[in-house]
Amino acid sequence: MVALLGIEEEYLIVDPVSRAVAPRAAEVLAAATELQDLSHEITRFQIEARTPPSANLFEVGERLRGARREVARAARDCGLAVVASGIPVLGDVVPAPLSDDARYEQGRVLYRALQDEISICALHVHVDVPDPEHAVYVGNHLRPWLPTIIALAANSPFFVGRDTGYASWRVISWSRWPVSGAPPYFADYSDYQRAVATLSESGALMDAKTVFWDTRPSPKLPTVEIRVADVPLDVNDSLVLVGLIRALVVTALAAVTRGDLGPPVASEVLRAAYWRAARDGVFGSGLDLLHGGGLVPGRALACQLLEHVRQALAEAGDLEFVEEGLELLTLRGSGAVRQRRAHAWGGGLAGVVDDLIEATVA
Repeated sequence: MVALLGIEEEYLIVDPVSRAVAPRAAEVLAAATELQDLSHEITRFQIEARTPPSANLFEVGERLRGARREVARAARDCGLAVVASGIPVLGDVVPAPLSDDARYEQGRVLYRALQDEISICALHVHVDVPDPEHAVYVGNHLRPWLPTIIALAANSPFFVGRDTGYASWRVISWSRWPVSGAPPYFADYSDYQRAVATLSESGALMDAKTVFWDTRPSPKLPTVEIRVADVPLDVNDSLVLVGLIRALVVTALAAVTRGDLGPPVASEVLRAAYWRAARDGVFGSGLDLLHGGGLVPGRALACQLLEHVRQALAEAGDLEFVEEGLELLTLRGSGAVRQRRAHAWGGGLAGVVDDLIEATVA
């Protein structure tokens, strides 16, 4: 049986004249009358689209394309545009204007200046698992592969007017939060619960929803949630990543059934692998965490990932699509490469935003 999955993508609302992010997401939401699965996000610059559960990756793709088209249409009706970028390219975003929600105000009191740069956009993938215990074990198995997903998805090189030097500044910005990034290695679900209880006692969490590790048992659904990737610029890249992530989960579940609870990669080494992937993207080199930790080309790590999940991809009927899509992604690069290319072509950062507007719904 093919595992059900659902995804969430976050987008930024921009002014097509100034190219700066515009705090008018509420207007776009009101204008998007053809789509139910849209919601506001933590800042007034952002909007989130969701797909309902499906076992078919191509059905998810059609729904995702439809969501992007509808959000873009609604934005145009408001004199605005929408872009799929992991962080704002231009605009006055520090501190970011928060959406009207008591919960967000509670977060401002708790997290203070951490929320100043919270206008970040990610791809979240939910995959069905039997129970939270299995979700924790899946997280153990996914930890060594998360930096490769970061490199493949990187789509946030520019932040409010400057080149950060990173392929994914979203990952770096987000890493400052007290409960973010790669999850620790957990012996079982009870171990996970004890850690969350201690974090809650420390004041680092408001509730289960603020467990922001890049894999976690969903606080609302019978799924494991993987939230490591920048929102990709290209819809096909989103689907390639979603296919890989589902296959990683399915491969991990099979290993757990055999009694394998995942490789205990040291957290400090994994943190360094995150940094390297976020800085250099898929065209750089990354740490081979399962084979001694040496540096190898990002494309080689992507090939290792494909081989690791090949059987699960084949069983889901996704192998040919993901194989071809991954080859294209590793040849032309992720959204970060395209953003820098648009900048180099002479349009400056305004040209980057123009290209983002076009490519988001291409």
